[in-house]
Amino acid sequence: MKAFGDARIAAGETLLVVDLGACGGMDSTFMGTLAGMAARLSALEGGTLQIAEPGERNRRSLEDLGLDFLMEIDPPGTAWRGRVDEIRRGLHPQQAPGALAQGQRARHVLEAHQQLSDLNDSNARSFAGVVTLLENQLAGKERLADTDGKG
Repeated sequence: MKAFGDARIAAGETLLVVDLGACGGMDSTFMGTLAGMAARLSALEGGTLQIAEPGERNRRSLEDLGLDFLMEIDPPGTAWRGRVDEIRRGLHPQQAPGALAQGQRARHVLEAHQQLSDLNDSNARSFAGVVTLLENQLAGKERLADTDGKG
């Protein structure tokens, strides 16, 4: 999803809608990815990330982390409101990018948690251990790669 969102933003899109209708739950990395996309979009003139049909559980998760201040969750009066099923029928699967290498995955997970941590003090406290662990893992891998490259 991150690669697709990044590509659409780079192509000039200022409105992205993420449909969570079939999503039973989200982990913190996914929510951090949403936060990152929303932050990039909000830096653009008129840029917005909207969440369609989050369901109560997902709405609560997004709101608990303060993401409702960064994105529009099931906003009224949108062009897609009342047309979600029709729009879904018209969508075609996108070619997924290749799997991320281990270092890229770790960096993505770190960035997602840093996005969440940057939103508010509560998130910073909640994710401090995860961020520190991931930073240490990445630093260790980079030191190992530097050592291997010199040998």
